[in-house]
Formats: sequence, C-alpha cells, structure tokens
Amino acid sequence: MAAVWSGALSFGLVAMPVQLVTATESHTIRFNQLQRGTSDRVRNKRVNERTGDEVPFEEIVKAYDTGEDYVVVEPEELEELASGRSKALEITGFVDLEKVEPVFFDKTYYLVPKGKEYAKVYSLLYEAPSRSQKAGIATFVMRNREYLVVVNTEGDVLALHTLHWADEVRDPHRQVELERAELGEKEVQTAVQLVDRGAEHELGPERVSRHLPGARA
Repeated sequence: MAAVWSGALSFGLVAMPVQLVTATESHTIRFNQLQRGTSDRVRNKRVNERTGDEVPFEEIVKAYDTGEDYVVVEPEELEELASGRSKALEITGFVDLEKVEPVFFDKTYYLVPKGKEYAKVYSLLYEAPSRSQKAGIATFVMRNREYLVVVNTEGDVLALHTLHWADEVRDPHRQVELERAELGEKEVQTAVQLVDRGAEHELGPERVSRHLPGARA
C-alpha cells in the first residue's frame, strides 16, 4: 500500500525513518452522476461566483477570511511554515491510552520502517510502550496541517492515531438538551445484567463484523 507520509520517528536518542499507511478502508458504494437518458458523465466546474466564468486550476489560490477581507496564502508560505516539521514525528511524552476519550480519536494509520535494516530500532520503539502500557504523544505536519497524535501498539505493529484538538470537540451540553429520568435500582441492575451477558471480550474485527448489518461472510 502506498505511503501517505514519510519522515523520522524519534523518541529520546532513538530515531528511525518510517512511513505511514492507512489502517482502514471504506467500502461505501460510490455513484457517478449522469444526464438522464444518456451515458454522459456530469462534471463539476470551478467557477468565479461573481462572473460565472470557469477558473483555470493554476489561477486558484488559498485565502483566509478575516471577516472583512481575504488574506491570500501562497503554497510556498505554507511550506515555509511547515519547514522541517513536515518530516519529523517526535514523541514528547506518554499517556494512558484509556484516559483519552473516544471523541478525540480521528483516523488510524500504521507506522512501518522504511527498510529491513531498521528492524531492531523498530522493535525497541514497539516494546517500550507495549510493556509500559503507555501511548506516545506527538505532533507532526502532514499535507500542510499540524496533527496531534498518539502512537501505540496494534497487534505486531506500531499504530498512529490522529486526534482532534480540544477546541474541535463540541461541548455536548451545548449541542444536546436532555432530561435525565429517575430510575429504580432494580431497573438499573437488570440493565447491567443485560450488558454483562452481551459483553464481548477481546473484541476484534471478526467479532465486530458479526454485529454489523449486511456484514460480509
């Protein structure tokens, strides 16, 4: 599988070149748009919203809306901001993974060494968090965006999970209005028993698939 990023993973005095590959894939069915009665594809065009004229790709720039005006940011300026950091993935601390709330997790990647000669270093970086039951905390830049990530072990490999920044997670109390109902202890105990009976230990892909509607055999 093609790598989506490559750079250096480091912790203390230990460092090695690595690549990121996606850990999941989507099986969503995608449709093409056609003009009814034909086999002609319908294409989207980039147009100037004021004039309606189509805009060539090379004339499209990125800009930040300040509220009063737009500030144009050139590609070389973005690259300059990420200079040096786009190739560095440095673990700066460790945390209990169970203490990271699920809402913060975004996407998962596998970290793989760029050559067999780095097997020993990779094994060292794998064993340390595995035995300590800790996950490494790091930041890095990919595609001109800075990510907060945790690095931990998944099976026999190192995995990298991108996280949402704290200000990207919405406060549930501002998004949802709920009224909590009073419950009797007997009702609660019955619900707990149902949960215990349906509990799955060591939940893996095979068991997950059995619980999903339309799961493939």
